[in-house]
Amino acid sequence: MPLPKINTPTYDLTLPSNKKKIRYRPFLVREEKILVLAMESNDQKQITDAIIQIIGDCLITKTVDVTKLPTFDIEYLFLNVRSKSVGETVEVNVTCPDDGKTTVETSINIDDIKVVKDKDHKLIVQLDDKYSMKLKYPTLDQFVENNFDFDMAEPKESVSAAMSMLSTCIDMIYDDQESWDASDSSKEELDEFIDQLNTKQFQQVEQFFRTMPKLSHKLKVTNPKTGVESEVVLEGLVSFFS
Repeated sequence: MPLPKINTPTYDLTLPSNKKKIRYRPFLVREEKILVLAMESNDQKQITDAIIQIIGDCLITKTVDVTKLPTFDIEYLFLNVRSKSVGETVEVNVTCPDDGKTTVETSINIDDIKVVKDKDHKLIVQLDDKYSMKLKYPTLDQFVENNFDFDMAEPKESVSAAMSMLSTCIDMIYDDQESWDASDSSKEELDEFIDQLNTKQFQQVEQFFRTMPKLSHKLKVTNPKTGVESEVVLEGLVSFFS
């Protein structure tokens, strides 16, 4: 006689990028094993591949291509899948800003962690009086491949990061009469187009990357050594697994 199958609960979630409703299930033991092995490797690519594989396995809505989801969708989805699997809260070590070294362990309700969009964020870059460029969000793989982190980069490094990422993030270029889909162009053609941008135009591109939606949570911590209370903003998936 075959062993019984255990019913697994399912949950609904709205993707931040496009408001599409999807359905997912929690981690099972096999996904937990994949994640543990990836985390033990300390290899960023292996961890990224594991996260994408786990989300793909846990998604009930199979019309969604996980590999093409924006980074913040992946992070938000992974965080919620994890919460239904191992608990509704996550313990994080927060560094107290007043001395920059004392850490405080804090419990955060995962439901309180949201994807925040900057009010100045724009998908459209107005190149000149005639042409505009519509951008699309990078995937998690593209982020890792380009070692992309605007918040940590020096100005010169942020320009280099944006340039290396931009060719994969152009959706289309258009004017009032016609449009050019980036998928119809080679990387060489896109790179050649990017090289024509002036400083002001490229600053708009940097602004797009710098203000992209991201996981964010604001909290207050009190330094046990100094008694000073400070406000801290945690951003990005890695901040919630420290």
